[in-house]
Amino acid sequence: MSALSVSYALLFYVATLIFVIGVARKIWIYAKTPAPLKIPTMPAPVTKSGVVLRMAREVVLFASLFKSNKWIWLFGWLFHMAMFLVLARHLRYFTDPVWWWVNLIQPFGKYAAFGMLIGLLGLWARRFFVERIRYITGPSDHLMLALLLGITITGMSMTFVAHTDIVMVKDFFRGLMVGSIRPLPDDINLLLHLAFVAALLIVFPVSKLLHAPGVFFSPTRNQVDDAREKRHIAPWAAELDAAESGN
Repeated sequence: MSALSVSYALLFYVATLIFVIGVARKIWIYAKTPAPLKIPTMPAPVTKSGVVLRMAREVVLFASLFKSNKWIWLFGWLFHMAMFLVLARHLRYFTDPVWWWVNLIQPFGKYAAFGMLIGLLGLWARRFFVERIRYITGPSDHLMLALLLGITITGMSMTFVAHTDIVMVKDFFRGLMVGSIRPLPDDINLLLHLAFVAALLIVFPVSKLLHAPGVFFSPTRNQVDDAREKRHIAPWAAELDAAESGN
């Protein structure tokens, strides 16, 4: 087995471990963080099913962003929806046989890469040309966008310019899933693509990209507007009340 294949196998084992543990830890912290106040953004739903519908609109349609800024919404929604298709298309590298719906979306996922590219360029441009966004932009924001852009461009180059051996790529990742290191093509575009992906997995748990799971824990979005009907009290406050009552 070549040193290249072993190196990339170890890299992805480490990157995946950091990503899974890091994101799980953050989700645990989000879930345990108390929300002592009832602060849903109005107009807010008054039922749990309404909250679910509201969260679905936020996650799928970016409803709040649409109301706030149409052109930023356009680039943001285009990037995220295109990325979803591209990621779903990549499931073919991890499944055998490939699920029917993954086969069905292959043409759409292939050209969705252009949507990712346009969306990323638009989102990066706002970091330079919108003054209030430029003011709060740090080096880490540019790093995330650079990694995503690198992943997109190298992925597109393998699809539309210089093809790589996707059979070997699938065999490599299927092998990693069962603890076996198999040969990886020494294609420079592929190696750069995978290096960018691994780097993104490593920095994801400490980056602003955590807004992906974090949106589900936002009290302004996930709370029911029932302050008049029901007293809202955080679990830690309930325990404190119970302790004081016992005394």
